[in-house]
Amino acid sequence: MTNMRKRLLIGVIALCGLMLMGLNDCDKRPNQPVSASGVEMVSVQVPVGADKLTTEQRNVKERLLKDNEPGAIKHLYVISAYSGQVLIYSTVKGKVTSGGKRLTPTSVNGGYNNGSWYGFQVRIGGADFYTNEVLQDDGTYGHSVEYLYWWDTKGVYHQHYVQGGQILHVSSEPIAVKSVVINMELKAKPGDIPVATDPPPAEAQTR
Repeated sequence: MTNMRKRLLIGVIALCGLMLMGLNDCDKRPNQPVSASGVEMVSVQVPVGADKLTTEQRNVKERLLKDNEPGAIKHLYVISAYSGQVLIYSTVKGKVTSGGKRLTPTSVNGGYNNGSWYGFQVRIGGADFYTNEVLQDDGTYGHSVEYLYWWDTKGVYHQHYVQGGQILHVSSEPIAVKSVVINMELKAKPGDIPVATDPPPAEAQTR
């Protein structure tokens, strides 16, 4: 082997070594987040089911289906956070909806910049506008009140809200409670609720 070939072979080996070192450096990821204690971020391969969805994705999908199930009836309980007593009970036709939900965006802050439109086009009052707000999965704008939701082992769906002195709980089936102060499903019978009457005339009061 000539000196030229030897030099070429050594150069190729050295280049391969540098490439391998570069790959090792890439694995170290110097810009990877590190905590104050020196712990590096860890990535996890989350398993998916036969439907190719993670448990979290499946819950969101099933909640949207449950909320929009035609003819669905749910049960709403307003519970005192202090006594645990159910203050109000009512059936719910379909689902409960937060007051922050809207059919139109709250602002039209999109527009025209650098020769192109940015934002999502919406039509309001017969005119076209652009907004940066994203239409939610349920077809509305805005945000719901924060809550937890889950299915128990019997397949009963639950939504649980905690707000100040009241706890709101929504379920797809009735739940056992000790007592209910106000049942919104009951109708008062005549005579059950006192009716206010005008006070007697002053002359009658003095007699």
